[in-house]
Amino acid sequence: MTIAPGDTLPDLTLTAPDGTPVRLADFTGHKLVLFFYPKDDTPGCTTENIDFSALADDFAKARTALLGISKDPPKKHQKFIAKHGLTAPLASDAETGGLSDALGFWTEKSMYGRSYLGMVRSTLLVGTDGKVALVWSPVKVKGHAAEVLKAAQAL
Repeated sequence: MTIAPGDTLPDLTLTAPDGTPVRLADFTGHKLVLFFYPKDDTPGCTTENIDFSALADDFAKARTALLGISKDPPKKHQKFIAKHGLTAPLASDAETGGLSDALGFWTEKSMYGRSYLGMVRSTLLVGTDGKVALVWSPVKVKGHAAEVLKAAQAL
């Protein structure tokens, strides 16, 4: 599946760092930013999470929830949050066939002639109607969180 503006997200369940379920349907009626990133505690992913966390209050003022998503397990998210003082909520999409798989963000990649499965850094802005308003994929980290904030404020 390739996600596009106007599409509705599948109602799949993710896992919060404390192990509780996170359902996308729980955000119905609210704007939502889903940012998909490859791996906790790597340079680009750390910068991206710090940038979204730094703007978390501004997203809240724009009545927009944040949710960072990777395939990392919940316990790794807990360590990542604690190490960097992150305030943007995270969720684990570790299940095969999960949200990132369904959206096509977990895909075959290649580096130095070696193929592997990996996350395409991507962001979705979902409107209060539950439909995708904007898609950024692939994402360049520098300035991205601020760009998404401006779009959320305008939505």
